[in-house]
Amino acid sequence: MLGAIGLDERQETAYRALVALGAAEIGHLAHRLALTEAETERALRRLEQHGLAAPSSAGAGRWVAAPPGVALGALLTQQRHELERAELAAAVLAQEYRAESAGSAEPDVRDLVEVVSGASAVGHRFAQLQLGAVREVCALVTGKPVAVRGTDNEAEEKAAGRGVSYRVVVEREVLALPGGVGELTAALGRNEQVRVVDRVPTKLVVADRSLAMVPLTGRGSEPAAVVVHGSGLLESLVGLFEAVWRDALPLRLQDGGRVAQAVATGPDALDLQVLSLLLAGMTDASVAKQLDLGLRTVQRRVKGLMELTGVTTRLQLGWHAYAEGWVAREHPDRG
Repeated sequence: MLGAIGLDERQETAYRALVALGAAEIGHLAHRLALTEAETERALRRLEQHGLAAPSSAGAGRWVAAPPGVALGALLTQQRHELERAELAAAVLAQEYRAESAGSAEPDVRDLVEVVSGASAVGHRFAQLQLGAVREVCALVTGKPVAVRGTDNEAEEKAAGRGVSYRVVVEREVLALPGGVGELTAALGRNEQVRVVDRVPTKLVVADRSLAMVPLTGRGSEPAAVVVHGSGLLESLVGLFEAVWRDALPLRLQDGGRVAQAVATGPDALDLQVLSLLLAGMTDASVAKQLDLGLRTVQRRVKGLMELTGVTTRLQLGWHAYAEGWVAREHPDRG
């Protein structure tokens, strides 16, 4: 928790223990922390440098904790100032970069595409894309990860934890991987949207529709990936994701991580009746009365169909229903 202000785990544990005790002898604190006295003293000296602890005037070898509200507040203020300076430097560099690019007659392809080689570099760049996302991360996940896993990873948890939304399409094969269902259960628990298809065309990650990352090499080669910046190619990759997302089916997991019907297979007979009447121009209330259903039941089924098809409006739902052959283009009562 306090790593952001420069403390390692041992130093943070020592400070927490000292705060709980108020003051303590080095020997007593060392016993409490299960450390040697020399290790404990080194941790205390580091805390002293941060203004979090100080030798007590009551006796040699005795230390006292600085009040957290005052000491930590000062450190956090300092960190904020340093972060603001770093943000200012980044803004200046970005401005210089744009000015340089504007001076070129044509953009250099290297400004649009970045090649990353090696498992470590690919994994690091994959994490950066997620940690840098502000709004949304979209991903296509294959059943054969090479350098990075498409699911469970620390960067994903951090990004989702600060409000970045996730839409993920996984191959059905992912459900059979060791720990695959557990990782997807955790993703659903973070309110990520997960859908399933038989196969995805490629592994893909898109961050805020401004950066995308796709693998560059096949099996047997050194892991590599290409990072695509704003360009027509990026727009095509975003379009690819949206097309796969529309055709994929929502993943449902029951308690214990079991797959509930793996995915919904499509509308049932009652769903089709509701759709047919709505497309004939009837209101929700009229459909409910016609089929002897509750109004909430009709609205819930319409919402479920919209989630199933990945659309956001009823007009889109109607087009999807026609395209999939769920309903006839002419009302059955017209003969």
